[in-house]
Amino acid sequence: MFLRLLTWWNSQTLGTQIFTMRRGIKVGSDEQGNIYYHNASDKRRWVIYNGYIEATRVSPDWHGWLHFTFDEPPTTDPLAHKSWEKPHQENLTGTLTAYAPLGSLRKASPVARSDYEAWQPE
Repeated sequence: MFLRLLTWWNSQTLGTQIFTMRRGIKVGSDEQGNIYYHNASDKRRWVIYNGYIEATRVSPDWHGWLHFTFDEPPTTDPLAHKSWEKPHQENLTGTLTAYAPLGSLRKASPVARSDYEAWQPE
């Protein structure tokens, strides 16, 4: 219980939970299970993450609503998506699934290069 007062990265804090219970009006949720709220005057909008808190887990549709770019939430007025758009993906930097270019040291088996000779001490 004490950790809930001070930590925010594993779940909502106790203060946020109480505020959400008292003043929050649920607007909707996304495909990751994040739940979005606003207050009665619609002056404050927030998200309660499902699991680990990472801001890049919020899709562009919901991000626009959270930052007052759109008045209506995606549940009421969904954005039109193009056929070539890829689904939203959180930022994977710093994880094992992050992009690693060809020849990266993070690859399991680095590509042998003929245009480079490693320096060897004598």
